[in-house]
Amino acid sequence: MVTRAGAGAAVAATAVVALLSAALALYGPPLDSVLERAFSLRKVHSVKDMENTLQLVRNIIPPLSSTKHKGQDGRIGVVGGCQEYTGAPYFAAISALKVGADLSHVFCASAAAPVIKAYSPELIVHPVLDSPNAVHEVEKWLPRLHALVVGPGLGRDDALLRNVQGILEASKARDIPVVIDADGLWLVAQQPALIQGYQKAVLTPNHMEFSRLYDAVLRGPVDSDDRHGSVLRLSRALGNVTVVQKGERDILSNGQQVLVCSQEGSSRRCGGQGDLLSGSLGVLVHWALLAGPEKTNGSSPLLVAAFGACSLTRQCNHQAFQKHGRSTTTSDMIAEVGAAFSKLFET
Repeated sequence: MVTRAGAGAAVAATAVVALLSAALALYGPPLDSVLERAFSLRKVHSVKDMENTLQLVRNIIPPLSSTKHKGQDGRIGVVGGCQEYTGAPYFAAISALKVGADLSHVFCASAAAPVIKAYSPELIVHPVLDSPNAVHEVEKWLPRLHALVVGPGLGRDDALLRNVQGILEASKARDIPVVIDADGLWLVAQQPALIQGYQKAVLTPNHMEFSRLYDAVLRGPVDSDDRHGSVLRLSRALGNVTVVQKGERDILSNGQQVLVCSQEGSSRRCGGQGDLLSGSLGVLVHWALLAGPEKTNGSSPLLVAAFGACSLTRQCNHQAFQKHGRSTTTSDMIAEVGAAFSKLFET
């Protein structure tokens, strides 16, 4: 005999099935795929899952060879750097070199150029970002670059932001991958159409930057109890642009798939770690797109690249903290890039 409670449960279950069926009929297989992945995210990411994804990162890394020419493994441009902020573009550009790019350019404001040059002779520094013809000056170099990192140390000066807007438009026209961080994200929050639907863009917001972007695009507050769903929704609303929300665990999505990076880091949160992430991501995005989806087992090359950059940044943080503890700075982390890269991707 069926009890009243049992009958109620059966009706509820039938209603859920009917609702899901209607949704699938309306939206088709992509929603089915997203729902399946979203539900799976409620499970704890296992060591095996992490290792499998790291193997995909290893697949995209080009082997070192004496037969290659300078520039073949990556020519990366960093757009940012103003009078107040010179460390951020340096950290991003030097991280790109340390990860394996052959050449690293910085397009910065004129006042920042001498300082950034003084930090390192390895960087190619262009003091053009605040000039009246900045877009033209940067556009001349775009055919030589494999990826752009936009935003480190940019600031919010209106003239600089207008120039960066033009540089982003020129980069999209040339189909150049762009990683957008820091005040580059401020610009996108003001003008989401800048990257709407551009699937060679990767956004790397922290907690506050993500909230600002989410509100600008979806016209509402973030659900703090559903980080996975929030990142997924923002990515989809932007036209499947890859989004990396940095945090205790990094949540990554391209609107179809979600990855979680929980590689061990440390409790140290010094400024500049996001610049290490964005610089290394610029290189890995180039490598991933060059390798193609066959090397990533069908997963999005940009997602795999982002997972690799998140893992590397966390590993650098962990190693530096083991040596320096509370006094750890981003410079200490950058000194660990080689050993961290080898530990994660070459052993």
